Amino acid sequence: MKNYLKILSIDEYSITPKYLQLSNAIIRAIESGDIVKDDMLPSINDLSFALDTSRNTIERVYKELKDKGIVSSVPGKGFFISNTDFQKPLKIFLLFNKLSAHKKLIYDAFVDTIGELATIDFYIYNNDFYFFKKIMAESFNSDYAKYIIIPHFLDNETKAHEIINTIPKDKLILLDNLVPAINGKFAAIYENFASDVYEALKSLTHKLTKYHNIKLIFPGKTYHSKEILKGFLNFCRQYAFDYEVVESSAIETIQKDTVYISLTEDDLVELIKKIIASDLKVAKDVGVISYNETALKEIILDGITTISTDFKLMGSKTAEFALSNCHDHFAVPFNVTLRNSL
Repeated sequence: MKNYLKILSIDEYSITPKYLQLSNAIIRAIESGDIVKDDMLPSINDLSFALDTSRNTIERVYKELKDKGIVSSVPGKGFFISNTDFQKPLKIFLLFNKLSAHKKLIYDAFVDTIGELATIDFYIYNNDFYFFKKIMAESFNSDYAKYIIIPHFLDNETKAHEIINTIPKDKLILLDNLVPAINGKFAAIYENFASDVYEALKSLTHKLTKYHNIKLIFPGKTYHSKEILKGFLNFCRQYAFDYEVVESSAIETIQKDTVYISLTEDDLVELIKKIIASDLKVAKDVGVISYNETALKEIILDGITTISTDFKLMGSKTAEFALSNCHDHFAVPFNVTLRNSL
């Protein structure tokens, strides 16, 4: 029997479920010729022990491959490769900066659209440039058809292009954020932050004029694009609004006749707590706008106005680009959802 430990392994850094990592590894081994038709696979018990993982994980691996018609089983004998003549899926490296409600919308839409046409290795680097660099370096040991990357960093963001430029441009898809100094012809599905924020606030001018001041809560140490700040400042100056940029709602005293724009969920929660504890009325004394739409914002405070990109479209469009080998740039539409918080 083959030494499957040389073929199969589990990457503890990957967010991809273990059963998918292993089923994808078997498919890739078939593609490379390391596993051929009629090869016997290890028993569930043996593979579970060898990889130090649960029986349920291995059972799910074999079920996944049986459902795809790649593996068959013979009672009393075990599992074997019954079919190697199948459509080879794209091998995709997917790297997100963090997990959040809106990132899940991107991921779910991407996976739903791409379906069975790709195997995905999914990683999170938590906005840490050096962790990003480590994951990227290790990824080059694999033959990925596409590298799909969301590039947002807390530090060293100006160095990101040095790493990203090492990726062949026909394999690169930048997601959410366009990084300056990326050369060559590559695909991108991105937010036009400055223009999006400016146009969103412009569309709300009729609601904003009843307030004297607009405050943007823009954390001092954040992965958010400074282009958001640029769009906010351009709007306030163009339309002669008094404005202020504050680093945290935790240190803010809620003021009457003020609209607060919150970028993060933490700041939004703190802001809501302070408004509830005050005698001020939402949409009368104070206004609230939240960046990035999530389901809960339809309910909180009887509905919070949001300005947000279309995350589902971002995910599905990325899958379409990957499958069609498109190298265009696509700016995702930005939406304003007016609710009772203004």
